[in-house]
Amino acid sequence: MDKASLVSIQVGRIAPLGPNRVPSAFVKHSVVGPVTVGLMGLGGDEQADRSVHGGRDKAVYGYAAAHYPAWIEDFPEHAATFVAGGVGENLTIAGISEPDIYVGDIHRIGSATLQVCQPRQPCFKLALHFDDNRLPKAMVRNGRAGWYYRVIETGVIRHGDGVDCIARPHPDFTFERLIEIVNFRKPRRSELEAMIEMTGLADDLRADSRTLLMKPS
Repeated sequence: MDKASLVSIQVGRIAPLGPNRVPSAFVKHSVVGPVTVGLMGLGGDEQADRSVHGGRDKAVYGYAAAHYPAWIEDFPEHAATFVAGGVGENLTIAGISEPDIYVGDIHRIGSATLQVCQPRQPCFKLALHFDDNRLPKAMVRNGRAGWYYRVIETGVIRHGDGVDCIARPHPDFTFERLIEIVNFRKPRRSELEAMIEMTGLADDLRADSRTLLMKPS
């Protein structure tokens, strides 16, 4: 596998999205030069609805650059939009994708340290951006979800920085399997028991696992 690196960094400001002019910072623009990484996200990035976006466990959204050719093959009519930042990510990363990641992996990027803690669950704003209601369901089906980072250490990142995995606290739990669980809600009891104890997992997913485990079978 090639060394992973940042292809592009994107941030977005709240603006009207789609025909109904829904407030959203989904649309991102590329940033050239150093970008600060704070505990709640990148400098200059905003979230319109903080009940579902942003926060500690959705501070920075990473996405595999390798997915864009596959999206273009699936939806050639949207080829011009399937570019870095096209699905709303902050970091477009070459050299890794979901199969290379495990829950809780800790990545060093520039002087910042970030932890992979949950997959993206697509909402209606993805459909609005592309003016195509098929996109959210397609992302669920194909598993090209991307990953949210929580910020362990703040710092500064730049285009071209390496993305180095410096710790793997949960080497027995693949990120691909977490995506399947989140999207299709068919976890095994042993997986729920493991997820409850995973400090690298998003707090909401740990709480959901506890709730599911307590339900009568």
